[in-house]
Amino acid sequence: MIYTVTLNPALDKTAEIENFRPDSVNRIRALRTDPGGKGVNVSKVIAKLGGTSVAAAILGGGSGRLIADALAQLGIAGMFRFVPGETRTNLKIIDPVQHTHTDINEPGIPADAAVLAGLLAELTGRLAPGDLVVLSGSLPAGAPADTYRVWVRACRQAGASVFLDADGELLAQGILAGPDLIKPNRDELSALVGRELGTLPEIAAAARSLLLRGVGRVVVSLGGDGALFAGPERAVYAEGLRVPVGSTVGAGDSVVAALAFARERGLSPEDTVRLAMATGAANVMCSGTQAAEYAAVEALLGRVRFHTLES
Repeated sequence: MIYTVTLNPALDKTAEIENFRPDSVNRIRALRTDPGGKGVNVSKVIAKLGGTSVAAAILGGGSGRLIADALAQLGIAGMFRFVPGETRTNLKIIDPVQHTHTDINEPGIPADAAVLAGLLAELTGRLAPGDLVVLSGSLPAGAPADTYRVWVRACRQAGASVFLDADGELLAQGILAGPDLIKPNRDELSALVGRELGTLPEIAAAARSLLLRGVGRVVVSLGGDGALFAGPERAVYAEGLRVPVGSTVGAGDSVVAALAFARERGLSPEDTVRLAMATGAANVMCSGTQAAEYAAVEALLGRVRFHTLES
């Protein structure tokens, strides 16, 4: 079973505004609302790929109930802890004329140590060898920076594999516990290794340095330029697919979802790369943080191009 963990979820409102201008009146042309947060997004994409997952999250208030209800309507099982306060609402502004995407994110509600410990205990109590846990996104206000290190270690001790998708100090702390996969972007990887990374060989060398520090695999998002997949055997560069852009929000989450789905289904490394790149591109074509239908992913699989990098 795949479990996704979203400790700071959100209700995502995506507004389409032509010629968006700060410091002026802007009129919304289209508006949609989706359950959001990185782990929640992963669960939504896994469902579209034909898989199942359990979405664990800390929720609060009316917006939290909306997220829980929306996930239930999508057929996604939940493992929720409800806390006082209101789950944040994040506004995504898409301007199809200027081709810009602006995120306005609320900080989220606090969750004390007892809530975090309770959810972790429930999660590890359900885990069995062969399960996969995806830890994604920011933390609730007041949560310690080593939260992901604690959760990675606890889930691995329970017999599960762990994918970690976070940034900054949360990622730096998390890799100390040896997650099975991390998915930084170029800037996040640069911050981890303490130097700017420009060329593919530099990025590959930095990814390999994290493998030596105990990370199982490193997938580096390069935006429209593609992605680099580094493991103990080799490093592979996959070219970015050129597709019409609906929204880039959640594109990285869709790649993580495809990687988790591929691992559970035992796909080959080559088919894993194809699925990850096609799923990411298909979700870029969607509006907001809705998940692309599998037919859109399938149509892109044959267009994925990749090659092995020299060591």
